[in-house]
Amino acid sequence: MTETAEKAEPIGVAVVDDDRMLLEGLRSWLAGTPRLSLVATAATVGDLLAARSGPDARPPADVVLLDLLLKDGSDPADNIRRLRETGSRVLIISTVADRPRVIAAVRAGADGYLTKDNELETLVEAVETVAAGGTAHSPELAFAWAHDTGPDRPRLSPKELEVLRGYASGLTLKATARRVGVSPHTAKYYLDRVKDKYRRAGRPAYTKTDLASRLREDGIGPAGD
Repeated sequence: MTETAEKAEPIGVAVVDDDRMLLEGLRSWLAGTPRLSLVATAATVGDLLAARSGPDARPPADVVLLDLLLKDGSDPADNIRRLRETGSRVLIISTVADRPRVIAAVRAGADGYLTKDNELETLVEAVETVAAGGTAHSPELAFAWAHDTGPDRPRLSPKELEVLRGYASGLTLKATARRVGVSPHTAKYYLDRVKDKYRRAGRPAYTKTDLASRLREDGIGPAGD
């Protein structure tokens, strides 16, 4: 390990969950994990955000572990959006693994989804992935996307998906065409089809940033995979 890596700051983690036993368990777990630092816990998103607004408030956590269904009846999608607006990334931890809720959480901006029966090391790896800007994939998330038949998720052909991934990763259209093994004209044809499918699904994507967002929202995998 390099000297820089040894001195790297731990990832700041906040937890929003109304299960006091789980909060105590996470506090104990994370105390022995030098790669992560537990900076705050709260029973609701409102409580967490209120604690950040005082004169002694700390900056937002790098990653918030958010229970999907809180006892205050708050809307999961709204909770995710509020946390993302502060600059934190959001990893859902839940006992619930039903497909519609998993998909809705990621569509709302969650950066991953884990059930609460995972091992500590799985959670740590997921937090590290999310903090680095990635999406924490899990069997629950993979199953949900694989069986998603919602009308707002376009059905892309293998070539359309290849072009989308290459172009959304930041490559030029020419470079994308070389990677996929087609002509630039054909690559543009596939890309136009992708954009049209998203437009018809009510989720227009006009720019590279839009397309990269659609990749993440639909759990297709990181751009450039």
